[in-house]
Amino acid sequence: MADRPKGYGLTAEVAEKIDSKYNVELARETGQWIDKLLIDTNIAISPEAAELHENLKDGTVLCRVINVLKPGSVKVNESKMSFKMMENIGNFLAACERYGVAKKDLFQTVDLYDNQNMAQVVNGIIALSRAAAKLGDAQGMGPNEANENEREFTDEQLKAGQNVIGLQMGSNKGSSQSGSTPYGLGRQIEKTNLST
Repeated sequence: MADRPKGYGLTAEVAEKIDSKYNVELARETGQWIDKLLIDTNIAISPEAAELHENLKDGTVLCRVINVLKPGSVKVNESKMSFKMMENIGNFLAACERYGVAKKDLFQTVDLYDNQNMAQVVNGIIALSRAAAKLGDAQGMGPNEANENEREFTDEQLKAGQNVIGLQMGSNKGSSQSGSTPYGLGRQIEKTNLST
């Protein structure tokens, strides 16, 4: 079969842009984090960035990762059938959401299985590591997640804020509604003397 490019025009440009976001160093760190996390399970993956897709494609490693963080989260399916491997990835993603990772930080099953967007896969695993660090289950990668900064105002403070006109709203000085109608200005008719 001929070796054809993935796409032409806009499709090729989009694929190129997605591929350019892939950071080899982050992928290597991600592989190392997974390897460290699974050290007690006698499962070793290659921390090399080039092999990350092959290590994770069937979803079994990811399922084991979430089971280390939260035991019993997912059932690992060892079958090498395509739909079973994709099911493993989907189960991992659902377990990550239950664990506390925001859905917007995760990837889609095809991003990993079809090797379409490995940059997002790496970002999803990093988001999982941050959630694990926040919960104290494992050491995280990257910056820590921010905590909520909830504020409470008294009724007096809330009432005082109602009298303030924000700068986005403009000013109420210098304008009036005199002479305006819902239909604009009235018709201006000049009076002429018809008696001449």
